[in-house]
Amino acid sequence: MEKMIAKQRAGLGAHRGPATALGLTDVGVVVIGRNEGQRLIQCLDSLASYAEQGCTVVYVDSGSTDGSLEAALRRGAVAYALPSDRPFNAARARNAGAKRLTEAAPGVAFIQFVDGDCILAPDWIEKARAFLAADPQAAVVCGRRRERFPERSVYNRFMDQEWNAPVGKVTSCGGDAMMRRDAFDEVGGFNAAIVAGEEPELCFRLESRGWAIWRLDAEMTQHDAALRRFSQWWKRAIRSGYGCAQLFDVQKGRVASGFTRQLIKNVVWSLLGPVALLAAVFVSKWFLVLLLAYPAQIVRIAVRVRSRSSHPWTYAAVMMAGHFAGFEGARQYAWHAATGRIPRQADYK
Repeated sequence: MEKMIAKQRAGLGAHRGPATALGLTDVGVVVIGRNEGQRLIQCLDSLASYAEQGCTVVYVDSGSTDGSLEAALRRGAVAYALPSDRPFNAARARNAGAKRLTEAAPGVAFIQFVDGDCILAPDWIEKARAFLAADPQAAVVCGRRRERFPERSVYNRFMDQEWNAPVGKVTSCGGDAMMRRDAFDEVGGFNAAIVAGEEPELCFRLESRGWAIWRLDAEMTQHDAALRRFSQWWKRAIRSGYGCAQLFDVQKGRVASGFTRQLIKNVVWSLLGPVALLAAVFVSKWFLVLLLAYPAQIVRIAVRVRSRSSHPWTYAAVMMAGHFAGFEGARQYAWHAATGRIPRQADYK
């Protein structure tokens, strides 16, 4: 593998021949992954046509043990193994990918970030590039992310529902997005200390500098969450709660109000609610009324989503349980912040 990497480095910046005339040499792609296996191969294969048109593809690996790095090298990507001297996270990997990309292709003006468990839509890069080129104030553009296999589990279906976010000018993007390199460099890239929620934190800093974030009504990526079990979903919800707490701490409650609201809900339903209920058992006859608040909230959520969810009651119950997982994530962050401990990586499956 070392010989493959050395040979690859020797060819960085080499002339790409006819592809230069196709006009995509100012776009680069950064893929990050950790033990994504076949999903990474499918991701890289979906980028092959862009590579043929002049895009430089960089893959950053975070300690995989499944041959991901070798698979990326075989497919012509600029591959980089993130050193294990510090904790792995998506922010650190994307920053490293952006650095390797600009070294390999100094003329890159737009960076498409893609998670290794996603497949890029055939015409997304052209649409995103055209949008950023037409609007000099736009720093980030994203599109519609879908789940590849929503029929395989209710958790996958819920993920697909989560990805169906409003279009237009927004306050944050997800892991898949195209960014203007100048804007990305201006704010110093992602905050590598953020374990989860690094995208909205970056978008917050971009907006504070006058840049805009947009979501287009266009197909962007297909994501394979591969969430088959409740335990997998629970672990992901803990990670989400961890991210909400860290964002609130880092930005002092200023970043993306939706994340602050989620943190407050997690605390209310998972800590304050049970404490109030326990206290009411001893001091008030109204504790049964408080107890009904939980099923009432499930009913409220189910009614709200019934027009766009095929399993509104299951969705409502899972979302309610998610407050407890989210609070556990916030508790973990509070403990880590107090003790100076940082997780080795931010896996959720």
